[in-house]
Amino acid sequence: MLWRGVMLYYLLAFVVILIDQWTKWLVVRYMELGESIPIIENVLYMTSHRNRGAAWGMLQGQFWLFYLITIVVVVGIVIYIQRLQPTQRLFGIALGLMLGGALGNFIDRIFRKEVVDFVHTYIFNYSFPIFNVADAALTIGVALMFIYTWTEEKQRKGMSDGANSTHD
Repeated sequence: MLWRGVMLYYLLAFVVILIDQWTKWLVVRYMELGESIPIIENVLYMTSHRNRGAAWGMLQGQFWLFYLITIVVVVGIVIYIQRLQPTQRLFGIALGLMLGGALGNFIDRIFRKEVVDFVHTYIFNYSFPIFNVADAALTIGVALMFIYTWTEEKQRKGMSDGANSTHD
């Protein structure tokens, strides 16, 4: 059962990679660089963009740094997935999303020497940096990891408080 549960997290990562790479392929194939298609006017656009750096365009062109960081992160995620307990399902989902997201952008960096971004949102008239499916999976995965950690800590604290309480 444990092996099957672990495989689901790898399957989730694989699905993220497939969707990420497929959507990027569509953008590269059917959109001009810089082209923007409104999905919801003033809120959501599909904008063909390339990024040679990290989030918000930081560290442009530092490929070896990204390769190294990604390899370390992927190895760490795989180790964590292998050590998961059946009760850590939310943490497994978080790790699967993060693994898929990390590998999705890694594939771009290896084969394109840049990351294809295309989801462009405006939040209260702020033009949020353009991102992709891999970025979204990473972000959701990290958020789920924080939620998991917070709830686990709360449960542990509740258990220790319950063990320390006295009843008349």
